[in-house]
Amino acid sequence: MKAVKRHQEIIELVKTQGYVSTEDLVEKFDVSPQTIRRDLNELADANKIKRNHGGATIVTSSENSSYQTRKVSNQGEKERIAAKLVEHIPNGATLFIDIGTTPEAISKALLVNHSNLRIVTNNINAAAILMVKQDFKVILAGGEVRSRDGGVTGEATMDFISQFRLDFGILGISGIDFDGSLLDFDYHEVRVKKSIIENSRCVLLGVDHSKFGRNAMVKLGGIEEVDLVITDETPPEEICTALKENEIQLEIA
Repeated sequence: MKAVKRHQEIIELVKTQGYVSTEDLVEKFDVSPQTIRRDLNELADANKIKRNHGGATIVTSSENSSYQTRKVSNQGEKERIAAKLVEHIPNGATLFIDIGTTPEAISKALLVNHSNLRIVTNNINAAAILMVKQDFKVILAGGEVRSRDGGVTGEATMDFISQFRLDFGILGISGIDFDGSLLDFDYHEVRVKKSIIENSRCVLLGVDHSKFGRNAMVKLGGIEEVDLVITDETPPEEICTALKENEIQLEIA
C-alpha cells in the first residue's frame, strides 16, 4: 500500500476510534513499527492527528465522534467488556447506568441472565433496552434530552440522581489520559457522571482500548474515582501504574 493511501486510512481510523495504537497499525497494515512511527510523525507535523506515546489521537479535544460512529466502533470489544462487567452485578441489585455506547452494550448484556434489577439511568437508549425485561424496574432521570444520542443532562438530572444511593454505578468515558485522568467532552455530562459516582457504593468503568490516551477537554477526575476497570486490552504502562498506585482492580475481557 502506498504511503498516501495508508495515511488516509490512519486519519479515518483516528477519527472513528478517537485513538489508535502503533501496535494496532503495524498489525493492520503489515508494515514495520518504524514505518508507522514515520507515518504518525508526518501526519502530526501536518496537524492531521495528535501524536502521543504509543499511538495517535484526534487533534481536537472539544468535540466527540458522532453517536452513530461510536455505536459501531469497536462493537465486538464493547460486547466482551459488557459480558465481563455484568458478572459483577448480582440479581436484585440496584444500579445507575450512564450515557454512552458502552453502557448501552452493558444494558443489553444485563438482559441475558439477570433478574429483579432496579436501574436508574439518564440514558434513553439504555432505558429502551432494559424496559423489555418485566422484572426490571427502570427509572429514567429527568432533564434536558440531547437529540444526538439520547443522553439526559442538566441540573434537574443531578438533583434527581442525588435522591438515590445505589449499589453500583456503571460509567462510560471518552478518554483516559496517561496520568489516569478521566476525560470527557461535555461539561454537563461530566457533572452528572460525578453525581453518579458520589451516589454509588461501587463504581464500575467499562472502557475499550481506543480510549487509552485519548484527548478530551473536560476532566471528570482521576482513576481513583472508580473501583473496577474492565477493558479489552492491557492498558499502556503509565495507566497500569496509575491503577496499581490507587489499588484499582483491572480485568481484561
